[in-house]
Amino acid sequence: MIAQKELGKRIAYYRNLKALSQEMLAEKMELTRTAITQMESGKRMVSAIELAELSAVLGFNIHEVMATSFKPEQLETEKNTSTKETRIEVPKLKTAKFKQVLLYILERCAGKPNVGETLLYKLLYFCDFNYYELHEEHLTGAVYRKLPYGPVPQKLNVLIADMREKGELKKFKAKYHNYEQTRYLPLIKPDLTQLNGAEKEMIDRVIEQYSDWSGAAISEYSHKDMPWKATKEGAVINYELAFYRELPFSVRTYDEE
Repeated sequence: MIAQKELGKRIAYYRNLKALSQEMLAEKMELTRTAITQMESGKRMVSAIELAELSAVLGFNIHEVMATSFKPEQLETEKNTSTKETRIEVPKLKTAKFKQVLLYILERCAGKPNVGETLLYKLLYFCDFNYYELHEEHLTGAVYRKLPYGPVPQKLNVLIADMREKGELKKFKAKYHNYEQTRYLPLIKPDLTQLNGAEKEMIDRVIEQYSDWSGAAISEYSHKDMPWKATKEGAVINYELAFYRELPFSVRTYDEE
């Protein structure tokens, strides 16, 4: 992690690139000008939620702005180049990998009546975000959005519809504790050659930790995870926020780095 004072300088750098005064940024952030001044001088800690909001307002990538290799002059040149590639924080979905992860989770949890659609979404979320926090690489590249019942993977319905049409998956309704739930049954075995050892290990760990939970319990639990907390309702959840997790969510030991 970079020093608090250095982070403040970088926030000021991006604010100036946006041609915003401290008063204007304070208004957008719903803070006082004094709070912005203290942030930029390094006298005030910037919370993960505030950093996510600053990222949205000032248009920077959280991972880049926190990197030790940050180079303002290079970024300024990039911003002024008409052929500049737009920074995209949203990862690209690895469809084949996502499908195998889904099949593997369903195969491992086939005998568990509690694993309905809600719990399945959260198992996928923790697999993806835990893997990213630990390895700084995307597992499936799925995009998750903050919705009332927790993080939900986007485009999953399209992928499931395709798998059902190909006879790879069956969708059905079931009762669990007098509540109707949507469940999925794998009709083919996952191709584990598409998962490396670290990926399979992470999936197994998430299954062991959460697959016996109820949908309601894991939804409530996911609401306490920093990526979800620091994201506005309905917005895409930035994977970079995984680096601001605290226990029991964090899967990485930062003080040893």
